[in-house]
Amino acid sequence: MAGIAEAIREIRASIPASVTLVCVSKFQPVEAIREAYEAGERHFGESRVQELKAKTSQLPADIHWHFIGHLQTNKVRDLLKLRPYLIQSVDSEHLLQAINDEAARQGIIQDVLLEVHVAQEETKTGFSPSEMEDVRLKIADFNHVRVRGLMTMATNTEDEQEIRRCFLTAQAVQQRSGLTSNSEAVLSMGMSDDYKTAIECGSTMVRIGSSIFGERTYNNDK
Repeated sequence: MAGIAEAIREIRASIPASVTLVCVSKFQPVEAIREAYEAGERHFGESRVQELKAKTSQLPADIHWHFIGHLQTNKVRDLLKLRPYLIQSVDSEHLLQAINDEAARQGIIQDVLLEVHVAQEETKTGFSPSEMEDVRLKIADFNHVRVRGLMTMATNTEDEQEIRRCFLTAQAVQQRSGLTSNSEAVLSMGMSDDYKTAIECGSTMVRIGSSIFGERTYNNDK
């Protein structure tokens, strides 16, 4: 785990103070997260509800947990019980409805980002740019979610022009959507390999994992 604090310092030096750094801690041990916490970080990203639950019980209460993985509707109740700071991966109206309904049952308002699909891969999820208009018209019906902005992932490629196209498309979708017109609107895009390009294209939040923690140790636990 040596080098986490130094990696964070280097990344911090390369991003504007106005950009939120989310340390992608999924599949990383609690000790690594604690080291990043001690280096001053408070925003961490997880992708599995059970893993997040285990970590919240072992780490400081002032951590802002971001859920960044694909969320199944049958996991919504358990996730909301953990009071995540932000659910970044709302990729369908069905999921948005499920979060809203469960938040109503729990008596909370849940902050979310809508995931917009701008990449070339069909395996990536999210609303298409054209679907965002329908969502905009319906958003007032969801009284227990607060849409704070958009999230996206670029095409998995080394073609920087394609990556830039993805980010600029997401920025344009955000501007057209009318959902995020205030100065505190979030545009979450950019990971370890492309966060600098994302910031150039308007990102206000970057999700960085391997550049901080190194390669992940995967497991099959749900």
